[in-house]
Amino acid sequence: MKKYYVTTPIYYPNDVPHIGHAYTTLAADILSRWHKFLGEDVFFLTGTDEHGKKIEDAALNNNKTPREFVDSLIPKYKAAWKILNIDYSRFIRTTEEQHKKVVSDLLLKVYQKGGIYKGIYEGLYCTGCEAYFLEKDLIDGYCPVHKTKVELLKEESYFFKLSAYRDRLLELFYKNKKFVMPESRRNEILFRLKEGLQDLSISRKSFKWGIELPFDKNHITYVWFDALTNYITGVDYPSEKYERYWPVDVHLVGKDILWFHSIIWPAMLMAGELEPPKSIFAHGWWTFNKEKISKSRGKVINVDELVAIAGVDAARYFLFAETTFGQDGDFSSEGLLRRRDNELANDLGNLVSRAIVMCEKYSENKVPAYSSASAAEKEIEDAALCAITAVNKSMEEIDFSGALQNTWVFIRLLNQYIEKTAPWKLAKADDPERLKCVLYYLLEGIRIISLLVYPFMPETSVKILNQLGLGAGHINSDHKKIMEFGYLKSGTLLVKGPVLFPKEKKEKENAG
Repeated sequence: MKKYYVTTPIYYPNDVPHIGHAYTTLAADILSRWHKFLGEDVFFLTGTDEHGKKIEDAALNNNKTPREFVDSLIPKYKAAWKILNIDYSRFIRTTEEQHKKVVSDLLLKVYQKGGIYKGIYEGLYCTGCEAYFLEKDLIDGYCPVHKTKVELLKEESYFFKLSAYRDRLLELFYKNKKFVMPESRRNEILFRLKEGLQDLSISRKSFKWGIELPFDKNHITYVWFDALTNYITGVDYPSEKYERYWPVDVHLVGKDILWFHSIIWPAMLMAGELEPPKSIFAHGWWTFNKEKISKSRGKVINVDELVAIAGVDAARYFLFAETTFGQDGDFSSEGLLRRRDNELANDLGNLVSRAIVMCEKYSENKVPAYSSASAAEKEIEDAALCAITAVNKSMEEIDFSGALQNTWVFIRLLNQYIEKTAPWKLAKADDPERLKCVLYYLLEGIRIISLLVYPFMPETSVKILNQLGLGAGHINSDHKKIMEFGYLKSGTLLVKGPVLFPKEKKEKENAG
């Protein structure tokens, strides 16, 4: 069985999860569900990055120890992912003893091979980023991401010989054109890589909340060297499970941490004589008023607020229909409600409702049997197969909006099919054979649609399948068989359900 391993970044649990965290985690969930649907052995990893000065400072501000502080926030992340119907394989925490051992073992291995040395580091440091910046990268002396003042720090540190891996990394980029996606991000990283690499400071003495270096207990592992290793800890490195799933098929990350994942992480793996990732996909930022979502700057919407606007599946749909994955998007509750009303309620919801109601009236609430089809039905079948092919291609390219657009082309075609064939007129004209054919093709088209929207809107997909008399188990059937047009059996009892996307659901003013 083919395997598929997908990860999110691990998140700093210094506050409750918001739309920025949700976006990456939902993207991973969509990929996970799609590849499971294709019959693959999927492992989906997410979790929290619980060490470092930022956590230590946040805990102090909340009058808690770092451990008490992170322990109090982890349930909020798990609850948020449950609300959003995110089905991960493992939730990893960097405070786990297993992870500490993996980090220590990797550090020791690289150190013993001469890949780590002691020196003095001085630089301009942003606590929010847990990263140093060059003077040229600052905006009027402020961090370009958080817009906060950076600190000038000087301390003894251990360094990873990152500069030694420039040529090997260039070779990796040239051999694997999809190592970094989308292409615009690949070009940015490649340009920066060609300029050369500086050795990386990987330890601190200025705080205590972290993993001690195995070769010097006075130093704490720098957050990135600790955090990135979670991706192999997550599949139980070293073990048969690790051998099964590694290398990861795709790391999903925000564009602000792409450098760490596409340069530092593969170099660390090379130093540890491990395979690099197959690919890293960097998505854009969600903004309010064109500014990056940030709790510290009052530009944020948490998961509860997001779901309260129009429900879980409407939120899941909006985030991936609104903008191309990889580009920035601007959030508004008005935009979400507009898509809920137009695309979900009017296009999809009305299609399902009309088809079920007409079958209730004209075919005894059952999937009808038919004897012959016309050119109009051949067009529907061809369009369904075309949609399946297009969606599959889009998902391979991690083009979520493309997958949804191709699905909606077929949804709108089915709505047009209803108007053109006018089943109510066929009933009045006493043309039962033609009527049965039209109703069957409508229901079978809707079945195909329920499968195509499943990764994005799992609850809605199951609701549609329930109305078709198939149930949630249909999703787990042989995907090759159920993606063939004509699978739906005549005589199947239909079960009329509630409106899929009621417009009267509580509406919320612009969250921005």
